[in-house]
Formats: sequence, C-alpha cells, structure tokens
Amino acid sequence: MAALVYPFEGIPPSGTSVEVAPGIRWVRMPLPFSLDHINLWLIEDGDGWAIVDTGLRGRHVKESWEQIFASDLGGRPVTRIFVTHYHPDHIGQAGWLTHRWQAPLLMSRTDFLFAKMLSLDIRDEPPAEAMDFYRRCGWDAEQLEAYRGRGYGGFAKGVTRLPVQFERLQEGETVSIGGRDWRIMVGRGHAPEHICLFSPDLNVLISGDQVLPRISSNVSVMPTEPEANPLEDWLTSLRAFRAVLPEDVLVLPAHNEPFRGAHHRLDRLVDGHEARLVDLLDRCAEPRRVIDVFSVLYRRRIDLADIGLATGEALAHLHCLVGRGLLTRETDAEGIRWWRRAASSAAAADAA
Repeated sequence: MAALVYPFEGIPPSGTSVEVAPGIRWVRMPLPFSLDHINLWLIEDGDGWAIVDTGLRGRHVKESWEQIFASDLGGRPVTRIFVTHYHPDHIGQAGWLTHRWQAPLLMSRTDFLFAKMLSLDIRDEPPAEAMDFYRRCGWDAEQLEAYRGRGYGGFAKGVTRLPVQFERLQEGETVSIGGRDWRIMVGRGHAPEHICLFSPDLNVLISGDQVLPRISSNVSVMPTEPEANPLEDWLTSLRAFRAVLPEDVLVLPAHNEPFRGAHHRLDRLVDGHEARLVDLLDRCAEPRRVIDVFSVLYRRRIDLADIGLATGEALAHLHCLVGRGLLTRETDAEGIRWWRRAASSAAAADAA
C-alpha cells in the first residue's frame, strides 16, 4: 500500500458513535488543547460493551458518555474498561466509569502504577530535582520561574479518582472480547507499557497513541526518569509492530482518523526520526545544550508554553544517540550539560 487510506468520511459528533467494523463503534471526545480531540472505542462484549480509553476528566466528557449510554448501547451495560496507557486523556474518566458500571479496569501494570503515583504527587511548586533537571538543560531564570509558578501535580486535575484494583494486561496475551480474540501488543517509549489491541479475525488494531496517522507520538524524557532512553524503545516497538501487523490492517488511533497502510506509516515514522537523529548528530559537532538543538526537531519558535515538551523530546533524541555510542555528554562548573559528537562518530563521518 503506497500511501494511507482513510476509509471513513466525517467524524462522529460528540455524544454519538459510529460503527467502523463489526461490533466496534468510534466515539470522539473533546480535549482543551491544540490537539483538540481523542478517539475512544466501544466493542460489543457479549451481553454488554467494553470501552477502550475514557477521555479526560470533565463535565462535558461525562455528559457525552451518558448520552452515548442512553442512545447507543441498546440498553446493555458496560462490562469492562480497557485503558491503553496512563496519560490523562486516556485514563481520565476510568475511575468514574469503573464506579458507574461496577466494571473492572484492564491495563498494563506499569502504567496503572505510574498513574497512581502521579495522581498522588501534588505540590505547591516543583521539587528541587525537577528544577535541577530543567536547569541542566539550559533553561534561563525566566523559564525556570514560569515553570515554578505553574505548581506541580497537574496530572491529578485531569483524572477522576482511580480504582483500587485493576486487571493486568501483558505482551502476547490473548483477551476474548465478544467471542473474538484480541492480541495484546505492548509499545514502549510514548508511555512505559502502552497497550494496543489487535484482532486478527477483524484485521483491526486499536493503537492508542503508539501509531498515529498524521502526527508523531510525543516521546520525551521527563524529570521522573531523567536518564531514560524512550526514543530507542519507541523505534524498537514500531519495528516489532511492522513485523506482526498486516499492511492492510484497519488502524484505530487515539487521534486523527482510522486508516489503512500500517507498514507505510510505520516506515515513515521510523525513517523520519532516524533522519532527525542524523541531523542532530551533525548539529552536535560542537558542544550544544538541549535548548540549542530545538531547531533540529521543530520548524517553529519554541516559547514558554512549548518549552517543556520541546525539552523532553530533544532529550529523548540526545539520549538515543548516547545509547548508540555516537554522542557524549559533559557537565560544566555551573551544572549545565553539553552534548557533543563522539570522537569515533566524528572520525567515521570524516572518513566517509
């Protein structure tokens, strides 16, 4: 398949659902961000319906769900709530839904525990470790003060109280939903243990944020795990997905529209990031701070609203190059980190 194919015209209005495959319905809920929507999914599950992902905490999303329950479920209950990963737009209403329907929550252990941890970590201002993390990246006093002024613990604002219990999903397991087998596929990098659901019978993949058709998933290093290498994890996951999925699988993503052409999209995602890694290595022929390499990844100017995201993504690319032995890192007397192309990679480039 030479390019992506979008088989559906239009999108479901908020508070409604449309069928995209036998027994699978597409729901779209609003988000108050520049990425202004999330796709959620209903799967017929015997005498009821399973939900995949839940939307952000908020009155409008809750009301939209109630409208769907009244009009689209045929009087049948919700049986299970699946969550692909811990981000608030995916897990935000999970606590309310599990309580509303007395239904179990199913997700990966790592992401459940990560969500629990973040929902409890609320402070008046960022901890010293987080401030130091961004100071090492080269943030100036204005940027650090703006970060301090936002407080710390915004995750909790986007989620309802999480249930005490959950059921663990793991790579390679098969889960029966409505009499059909769904294979659990785990992607890493965007989230620690991101669950995707693949039905060979229907040739459908519910991909969450792991594979998106029009945008690339955010892959960032955050203060909670400052030495992580999530980009290598993400690229490895994408290559593993390509080896398993059919090219014509119907991909149901969390953002943008359902599509076919998985191999084409996976190749584009991997190749695009590998190309940026090459450009980043060239930029680091001389020592650079994190804030000095934004232009390699972004075509627009990075302002205060975007600098956290840009820093996390830039670090993910830098850590990937360090992990491959192509980049070195040094810390100066003021605690600022500088990144430079390794002598071995510079020699190889000169020889070429």
